[in-house]
Amino acid sequence: MANLKEIRNRIASVSSTMQITSAMKMVSAAKLKKAQDAITAMRPYANKLTELIQNLSGSMDMDAGSAYADERPVQKVLVVTITSNRGLCGAFNSNVIKQCISLQEDTYKDKEVHFMAIGKKGNDLLRKKNTVIANHSTVYDDLSFDNVAEIAKELMTYFSEGTYDHIVMVYNKFKNAATQILMTEQFLPIVASKSESSSATDYIFEPEQERIVMELIPKSLKTQIYKAVRDSFASEHGARMTAMHKATDNASELRDQLKLTYNKARQAAITNEILEIVGGAEALNN
Repeated sequence: MANLKEIRNRIASVSSTMQITSAMKMVSAAKLKKAQDAITAMRPYANKLTELIQNLSGSMDMDAGSAYADERPVQKVLVVTITSNRGLCGAFNSNVIKQCISLQEDTYKDKEVHFMAIGKKGNDLLRKKNTVIANHSTVYDDLSFDNVAEIAKELMTYFSEGTYDHIVMVYNKFKNAATQILMTEQFLPIVASKSESSSATDYIFEPEQERIVMELIPKSLKTQIYKAVRDSFASEHGARMTAMHKATDNASELRDQLKLTYNKARQAAITNEILEIVGGAEALNN
C-alpha cells in the first residue's frame, strides 16, 4: 500500500504542475496577441525607414551623418543581447546566449568584446564570465519607444565617441507563435545599401539633404532597436506559449501513465488480498 500512496502523490503533483503550465500558456497567449499586433503594425514603417537611410548612405557625397556611418578598424565590439526577464520559454534565451558566445569566440575572436544586456536572463548568464557594461532589463516594465530610445542614444554615444568601433544586436525575430528566427544585426556603423537600384534612386530633398539626413539617422537607429526589442518581446510570449503547451501535453501523458500504473498496482494488491483470504479459508477447512 505504501507503493500506491507514492503513486497517488505523484499523480497529484503532476496534476498540479499541469494546471500551472496550462495557466501560463493561456496568459502568454493573451499577451502574445497584443505583442504580435504591435510588432506587425510597426514593422513596415521600421523597414522602410531603414531602407531609406541605407539608400541615402549609399548615395551621399557629403559628411552628414558620418558620425554614425564611420567605417573604422574594428578593435572594440559591443554586442547588444536582447533576452527576456523570465524563463520557462524553451530555448528562447539560450539560443541568443549561444550566438553571443559564438560571436565572441569566432567572429570577433581577436577583438575586445563587451556586452550590453536588455533582459535579466541575458545579464545573469553573460555576467558570470564576460564584461557586461549595462543591464536594461527594466525597459520591459514599461515597453515604450521613449524608454528604448534612451538605450539607442547610449549606443550612439558609445560609437560616435569611439568607445566601440562596431555594435551588433542579437535577438529573436518574431515569425509566428511557434517560430522565432535568431537574428544578428549590425546596429552601428550604418550599413549603406549596395544594390544598383537603390543607388540609382533619384530623391527630391525638401529642405536640404544635410538637415534631413541629420534628423532621420538618429530616428532610424532608435526605431531599429525598438523594433528589435518588440520582436523579442513578441517572440518571448510565443516561445513560452509553445513551451507551456508542450509541458502541459507531457504532464497529461505522464499523469495517464501514472494512473495506469496505479490501477495495475491496485489490482495486484486486491488480487493478493483475495488469494490470502482464499488461502486462509482453505487452511481452516483442512
